[in-house]
Amino acid sequence: MSKIISMHSFRGGTGKSNLIANLAVLIALQGKRVAIIDTDLQSPGIHALFNINDNRKTLNDYLWNRISITEAAYDISDYIPNQQKGQLFLIPASINPEDIAKILSDGYNVSLLNSGFRRLIKELNLDYLFIDTHPGLSRETLLSIAISNLLIIILRPDRQDFQGTDVTVNIARQLQIKNMMMAINKTPINIDLVELQQQVEKNYNLPVSGIFPLSQEMTELGSKGIFALQHPDDSFTHLLYKFAENIIQESRLHEEILIEVNYCH
Repeated sequence: MSKIISMHSFRGGTGKSNLIANLAVLIALQGKRVAIIDTDLQSPGIHALFNINDNRKTLNDYLWNRISITEAAYDISDYIPNQQKGQLFLIPASINPEDIAKILSDGYNVSLLNSGFRRLIKELNLDYLFIDTHPGLSRETLLSIAISNLLIIILRPDRQDFQGTDVTVNIARQLQIKNMMMAINKTPINIDLVELQQQVEKNYNLPVSGIFPLSQEMTELGSKGIFALQHPDDSFTHLLYKFAENIIQESRLHEEILIEVNYCH
């Protein structure tokens, strides 16, 4: 059963795109067919991690009825070492200034996102579709959250992030999102991690499935590649592997619940 996983933060600068890219690669390494779609049309960035900077077709072209959604899906399985396992796709957003200005001024038909997600899952036979959302709470983001099998909320240990995340969690619950987890990123090394986890879980009544430190090596990499592949033995990479496994286990649990519910009916 395919899973749609939205990763969201209320504010920018949380490192969301880096986490998504690394997690998608690590899950593809386990033999899964995975795609990442960049719905942050106002400030796209995940393409840079995979060195896609040419004039390719993008999600924007699909939303403006120029192409089918799968024409914007690029096979980037070269990023999976030895390529003997899973498969990885990326649907980038346009970095053309004119396209971004058009999105900001004219918007687009949000309902196309839903049908596009479903078509990608079907035609690419995906196990996982990761959605890199736009920070904040726009109509597009709310749609992505509403149709997700799993919502991962990313925040930093910062008062503004805490307040904004509270808004996000409350709205997600109003949308009846049942399956949510949290990740804390860019955590200073002098913070008590156990106390931080307890505080966040108490504040939002949600599990914290990953706490990531403020990494000097990640900063130095500067989004010029996939950290887990370039630093396979780094402690940050070990945390990424653990978080990827948490996502897979949570998805399996959700699938088992759905099967049980359907069986009972």
